[in-house]
Amino acid sequence: MKRLFILMLNFICVTSFAQFKEPADPKKKLADYGAWEKLSTGIQFVFIDPDYSLSKHNVPTQQTNKSWKADAWAGETVSTQLAVFSKDTNVDNSSLELSYSDLKFGKNIISKQNIHFSPIAYVISDDPSKLGSACGINIILDSTLVADRILNASTIEFNSKESRPLWLSIDIPKNTKPGLYNGTITVSIKSAKRTKKLNLPFTINVLSYKLADAKDWSFYLDLWQNPYSSARYYNLEPLSKAHLDKIKLIMKRLANAGQKNITTTLIYDPWNSQTFDKYDAMIRWIKKKDGSWEYDYSLFDKWVEYMQKEIGISSYINCYSMLPWNLSFYYFDEATQQREVLKAKPSEQAYEDHWLPFLKDFAAHLKQKDWFNKTTIAMDERPMKDMQAATNIIKKADPNFKISLAGYYHPELSDDIIDYTIPFYETMTPEVLATRKAKGYITRAYTCCTETYPNTFTSSGYYEPIYMIVNTLQRGFDGYLRWAYDCWNEQPLEDTRFGSWAAGDTYLVYPDNETSIRFERLREGIQTVEKIKALRLSLTQKGKTEQLKNLEEQIQQFTNKNINRDLIPSQVKSLKNLLNSL
Repeated sequence: MKRLFILMLNFICVTSFAQFKEPADPKKKLADYGAWEKLSTGIQFVFIDPDYSLSKHNVPTQQTNKSWKADAWAGETVSTQLAVFSKDTNVDNSSLELSYSDLKFGKNIISKQNIHFSPIAYVISDDPSKLGSACGINIILDSTLVADRILNASTIEFNSKESRPLWLSIDIPKNTKPGLYNGTITVSIKSAKRTKKLNLPFTINVLSYKLADAKDWSFYLDLWQNPYSSARYYNLEPLSKAHLDKIKLIMKRLANAGQKNITTTLIYDPWNSQTFDKYDAMIRWIKKKDGSWEYDYSLFDKWVEYMQKEIGISSYINCYSMLPWNLSFYYFDEATQQREVLKAKPSEQAYEDHWLPFLKDFAAHLKQKDWFNKTTIAMDERPMKDMQAATNIIKKADPNFKISLAGYYHPELSDDIIDYTIPFYETMTPEVLATRKAKGYITRAYTCCTETYPNTFTSSGYYEPIYMIVNTLQRGFDGYLRWAYDCWNEQPLEDTRFGSWAAGDTYLVYPDNETSIRFERLREGIQTVEKIKALRLSLTQKGKTEQLKNLEEQIQQFTNKNINRDLIPSQVKSLKNLLNSL
């Protein structure tokens, strides 16, 4: 019976490992194997700075600890990183299994159902840090492995002279009583011959402050969704029930980060094939034999209703784009019984003749669905004269149509754009920003491939997303936008590079609802902003002017001007400590 059990254990481990493939390390030959020889024998299981990026074949050089203590608000998620490593050859091909206990404070408990303890996988990345921009890269960058993909697993293979990163996060329930909650995490290193267990204690100091639920956060997050990418990846009919069911958890993850916008497409390929999977049109344009138009909104309606009712994202419906990058507009022609394409510039009559009938019909449809007031005709990074021409047609169709723009700041457009997102390093004057706020308009910052830092590439420092998010608050903005939540490439689980963009530019999460360190730290940044807002209100009400002044001084360090990249980690840590001590 014992022999049968061991055989079964080996089969389970092999089956699990067969489903997980980690790419080869292109820099393995450059590893410092002398440092491994200097390491003491035994298996090292330690907490490590969550800002530190481990190297698979190098001994961690960051200070490690045998325990961890974190301050947390009720309702907050707190996270950290761990590492397991050994020079002992008898650990080769072992199974590393993770487990954990409830957190306890007297009779009070934070259930282990609120704890997530997972291996972090290495993925292929590149290094654009020495470039002025990470857009349109026309040289071969140095490729490397980075730890980013947080697995939905509790088991992973473990080998000698490899550093295996692990991610620990705890969701603190809103009703948690303040106090010191103690728990234990365990790694079991299993092979056919032996099992070795290692434990580490950790403590969460739950403070008296409470963080609002994500659905109630005032921060306006907009990460563009691409359902056509996941449909291709899972080989499912786009927006079918099977497809929507498959991506429900990953969309819920987005909602739980405070997402406010639904990404929809009016036309086919609005971004001229800049992603591995082209965005298809959610609205079918049909030109009748008599020259009139018919519009099929069934897919558009299905996606919007799904995102609102099942996912819980409902502030804005952004519709892209009247200004595609190739100015090509596809439709089905009943006369020819095939897809046709119109190429027209916004300054041409053919452009208005194509768009004006649609916009009038679309406005009527949106009003019938009671979505008109939350829908924007969305544009991005187009020349101002084209945007002005498009805006005139939009207002001609219905003067109450709302418009959003992610692009360079043009003062001439500010009065027309209710949801305006400008590049991270651009500036909007305080006077214009105040006028927009008075009107109830939303103003955000965005990063894309242009900014080599701070950013959310797989090569970016883990602390960079937090800096970016706090910067939006420092400038008085309402939120942050990034162009791709889930535009997966051909092998998204292994290689985060795509086209001529920096690695990781096209997606922040992985298939099968696997998150990333980048996305988790982005969400942490949003939590930080929400905590600042709550503290501002509390300190003001209590008349604690000195503490409020100290807080504001810390926030002002998160500027978009003359950033000292080396200081970002310490700035993030200092702010985090301050928010938990006021």
